Amino acid sequence: MNAKGKVHKFGDNVDTDVIIPARYLNTASHKELAAHCMEDIDKEFVNKVQEGDIMVATKNFGCGSSREHAPIAIKASGVSCVIASSFARIFYRNAINIGLPILECPEAAEAIADGDTVSVDFNTGLITDETTGKTFQGEPFPEFIQNIIRKGGLINSIK
Repeated sequence: MNAKGKVHKFGDNVDTDVIIPARYLNTASHKELAAHCMEDIDKEFVNKVQEGDIMVATKNFGCGSSREHAPIAIKASGVSCVIASSFARIFYRNAINIGLPILECPEAAEAIADGDTVSVDFNTGLITDETTGKTFQGEPFPEFIQNIIRKGGLINSIK
């Protein structure tokens, strides 16, 4: 499993209310959630993001409310992977449950810049900033979690 895309960079403590504002939680439509992804922190995000792009953030990404809507909005917006220094634990698990690939790598999260092109090898955890040529070693998921992500989430992997 691999990903490659342009980076959208965010900082510390990006909470679930910023990822998908609470005023949109009354919809189950993934497309509708994606249309409002990150709008309270970057109003142009939904106009800039392309299928396959990569989101990078620093510490404590996904903190706040334990809503699955946050990783769903990110995935439905076209983001193929989130790299961060650290994730809030409930976001981490929700991302796996809905099949959104995430990687913790503090060095990559600090060094990668907005607009860089990054590729990720999920089997090895290798992150390559193709813009700068720098590589970083993230911790790859074990095969059973990669299988959950590959199949689009926990429910799909059980079926």
